[in-house]
This record gives sequence, structure tokens and C-alpha cells, in this order.
Amino acid sequence: MTSRSCESEGSLDAVKPGDGASPPVWSRVVGIDPGLNVTGYAVVDPGPRGPVVVEAGVIRPGSSSRAMGQRLDYLHRNVVELLAAYPPGALALEQVHSHVKFPRTAILMGHARGVIVLAAASRGIPVFGYAAARVKKTLTGSGRAPKEQMQRAIQTELGLDELPEPHDVADACALALCHFQIGRTLRSLKGM
Repeated sequence: MTSRSCESEGSLDAVKPGDGASPPVWSRVVGIDPGLNVTGYAVVDPGPRGPVVVEAGVIRPGSSSRAMGQRLDYLHRNVVELLAAYPPGALALEQVHSHVKFPRTAILMGHARGVIVLAAASRGIPVFGYAAARVKKTLTGSGRAPKEQMQRAIQTELGLDELPEPHDVADACALALCHFQIGRTLRSLKGM
């Protein structure tokens, strides 16, 4: 698993717009768990025995002491670089959710999500949004599955030796897997 942090800026290339109509089933998927402090990502390819993680890690735009614009710029440039290095057929992204007790979280996540969608759109990569409960239900059968149960499901599905860590990476893996499973289901329904 890889970590990109604000302290070590790298060279960044440019990253097309997707309408999210129907998930492509058998192509590379990049799952991204957006955040301004830590953004998890997972590059997942279809394999002969199921999905395989090609690359996974976190992007750390820096602490909240950095200006919002700097953090968003850093996140955007790193996502652009990731999508250029591992061109996907689709990007699976967590939908913005809000909680009455923490409305600011949804706003901040929306900023992060926006620059990620922009990075994908500039490369013509279709973006598919999934609610956290939908991802959990798809992978475990329960929309309220705890983190540990999700990690075990991801570990099993991807054939990993260890539980995926940190949680941001696990969530990104889960988003990619959810996209694969929903695509597989739609494909099998169309074949009926």
C-alpha cells in the first residue's frame, strides 16, 4: 500500500466526463474514499479468479492548518497522477452523506469529492457514486456492517493475506468491489 503526502510533492500529469449510466463490468476500477485529511484509493483489476488489487494507498493533502485551496489542489493533482498511471474504465466514489450532528463533514467531503470528479471528468472516466450503506449491503448483506466485518469481506473477496489497512484504503477497496459486483449483477440480468 502506498502513501502520498503533502510533504513530498511529485510531478503530476493531466487526467475524460462520465454520465454514470451503467457500470462497465470487466475493466479496471479505481475506488476512492474522499477526504481532505486522508483520501484512500484502490486500483482493482478483474482477474480470472476475481478482482485483484493492483495498487492501493492514501493521499494525505495535509493538516487542517494548510489552506483549503492548497489541500484541494494537492488532492486534485495526486488523483490526476493516479488516473494517468493506472487508467481505469470507471471510478467508484463514495457519495456525500450528511449527519445532523456533523453537517460540516459533508461540506468538506463535498469539496474533496468535487476535485476527484473533476480529475476523472477531464480524462473522460465515468464516475459512479455509491452510498456507504449500499456498499456495505453489497459486500456483507447488511447496510450496517461494522468496519471489521467489512475488512474481512474485502480480505476474502480480494484474497488478501491481511486485513486491508488503513480504513481509508479498505473503504476504497470496498467501493471498487461494490462497483464490480453491481456490474456483474446487471450483466447477468441482461443475459436472462
